[in-house]
Formats: sequence, structure tokens, C-alpha cells
Amino acid sequence: MDMIERRHFLTTLAAAAGAASVPQWAQAQTAYPNKPVRVIVPFAAGGTTDVVARLVMQKMGELMKGTFVIDNRGGANGMIGTGEVARAQADGYTLLFNTAGAQTLSPVIYKAPYEAAASFAPVAKVCSVGFIIIARKDLPANSLQELIALAQNKDKPLTASSGSAIINLITEQFKHVIKAPQIINAQYKGTSPQMQAVVSGEVDFSFDSFAAVEMIKAGKVKALAVVLPQRAASFPDVPTLVELGIKDMEFSSWAGLLAPKGTPKEIVAALSQNIDKVMQMPDVLAKLKQYDYIPVKTTPEVFAQQIQAETDRWKQVVKETGFKIE
Repeated sequence: MDMIERRHFLTTLAAAAGAASVPQWAQAQTAYPNKPVRVIVPFAAGGTTDVVARLVMQKMGELMKGTFVIDNRGGANGMIGTGEVARAQADGYTLLFNTAGAQTLSPVIYKAPYEAAASFAPVAKVCSVGFIIIARKDLPANSLQELIALAQNKDKPLTASSGSAIINLITEQFKHVIKAPQIINAQYKGTSPQMQAVVSGEVDFSFDSFAAVEMIKAGKVKALAVVLPQRAASFPDVPTLVELGIKDMEFSSWAGLLAPKGTPKEIVAALSQNIDKVMQMPDVLAKLKQYDYIPVKTTPEVFAQQIQAETDRWKQVVKETGFKIE
């Protein structure tokens, strides 16, 4: 072996030894992502959560020079897809774009295959999502106060529709807060038939997502109040529950990014920092505004605290209302 070959051999050997001393995940993280990242949305394609996830993760791919592939794994109130991420390898290549219902409520009221906080490494909350109280167009109530007056009439109970676990529980809490346990809470298989039940006059009112915006603007239902910290951009004339003096109804949902528990902190931090950048992009903010989704900024640590606090609150609400799965 001549001098040049010997020098090349020693250089190669030193490089190999150095690489061997670095954990495998750390070697991969230096170029993260160096292969496609699967982002599970635990709901069907086409819903507002899916739309937001695709928008945000496309921008993430552009910023991080990688590929983020949305994988819809709907079913069982979001528990199928959420549970799959909880069991996934914690290497940053399987992520979860979830909502409050599947993340924090389902583990409280169902036998979920995961825990709301302990099974995940929260990355970032992307936006908060409120609800709007809609009523059938011919209901003799044009304000929330008038709706409550009708609801408190024990001789002629009002009917409400619920198409998801979170709306079901919010409706039960509303009955508890306004002292109208006689309200009939009718169950529907999804939020779309839930809204259609109000449109058709089959039920009197419901707590709906802002997917009802077109129905409201078309005059097919009427909006009585919003469940948001402030008035909705879509309906600036519709008051919030807080404005109307209704307490203990500060409910909201959210959309956010999570990873399996144990995902390297460096990867979680990189994802969180890039989410912050995405949420400052004008076209992203404009799209969120269409759904009255409110952009938020949280660190992974704060997001984790919020998930735990929200889970604890759901437990309290279930206890107060005596809520049971029918």
C-alpha cells in the first residue's frame, strides 16, 4: 500500500468510525426528511380537516424540501387512524393531523387504542375551530334567548341533532347549562345528515360546524349564536355565547400536527418551526378564513399541556352531564 492509498484508507476508516458513533436516528435527522413522510388524517377525504391538512402539509414539503403524503384513515370517530399513528415507529416518518374530538374526547368516552397525551409527541396546533348554533328557518325563535325560552317549555320539548361525539356532548352540556334536560338529542350518522335534519325541519336546532355557512347564507337555516371566543368573520352580526351570558360553554375544536411518542425532539422542533412559517403565509391564512378557522401558535410543550387540560375537562363534562354512549 503506497502513501496515497494509506492516507485514503485512514481517512475512510475515521469517517466510518465517526458515523458509527452517531445514533442512527440522528444521522437520518440531519437530512430530515430524506424520504416521504406519511401524514395520517383519521377522517375521510374532502372534509375540512382533510382540506386544511393537505394545504398545510404541501407548504411544509416546499419549506423542508421533502414530500408529505396525506393518508386518509377514517372510521370509528377518528380512532382508527389515530391509533395507527400511536403504534407507528417514532422516527418522524409517520405523523398525525388530528382534531380535538378524536384526540381528546374519544379516549374519554370510548375504549380507544391510545391515550390522548401519553401516546403522542404533540408538534403544533394549527388552528382552532368553533361551532355555530343553527335553527330551522320556521322555528319561532330569532335569537338564542328565544330558543332557550322555547327549550325550557316542558310541555313541548325541542329537538336537537348531533352527528359526532363532540357535538353530542356539547349538546348535552347545553341542556345542563340552560336547565332544559327535556331537549331531545337525536343522533345522526355524521355532521352532514345532522345539518340536513335542521334544513328539512326534522329537528329544531343543532350545534354545527361552519360547514353550514352556505345553508345560512341561502336562508335555509338561521344562525343564533357562535361558540367562539370572538364573533365569526363570516357572521359578524351573530353574537357569541359569552356575549349572551352563557357560561361553561367555551367549547372549541382544533386541527393540529402530532407524532408518535418518542419521536426525536430535534425532528419535532423542526416540524414545529416550519408550521409557524406556514401559518404566516397569506394564501394559507386566506384559506383558513373561508372556514372561520382561527390560526394559532403553540410550542410542542404548550400544545401537550393543552391536550392534557382538554382531556381533563372532557372527563368533568361527562361526569356533570351523565353522558353515556347509546
